[in-house]
Amino acid sequence: MADILVDSNVILDVVTEDPKWYEWSAGQLERLTERYTLVINPIIYSEISIGFDRIEDLDHALPRDFFRRDSLLCEAGFLAGKCFVRYRHSGGRRRSPLPDFYIGAHAAIQGMALLTREANRYKTYFPKLTLISP
Repeated sequence: MADILVDSNVILDVVTEDPKWYEWSAGQLERLTERYTLVINPIIYSEISIGFDRIEDLDHALPRDFFRRDSLLCEAGFLAGKCFVRYRHSGGRRRSPLPDFYIGAHAAIQGMALLTREANRYKTYFPKLTLISP
């Protein structure tokens, strides 16, 4: 495991200094960056962008020397769609694929671990995915 996809909730904990999760999330990022490459994708980037008025400020919060930016592969989109179908068949109410399915599929297809504090959906739909979570 050389690359770790970082879920937006972990980054948002640090950026917003979340009173409950800041310490855990910041500690994980600090610990993992010493041995692994931390990765984000366009879905994660867009989820974090909501809290910023200017792209320059967002890019400052997500420095390229700290986070590698990867594109999403079509294979990840296919897997996300299949997991979404399972979600709908098991009673899920959303009508379009959720960002979590794209994030989980990206990590799974690329063989990355996923750093997240919300592991339940990933455990259900991506059971072979290596998760780093509380």
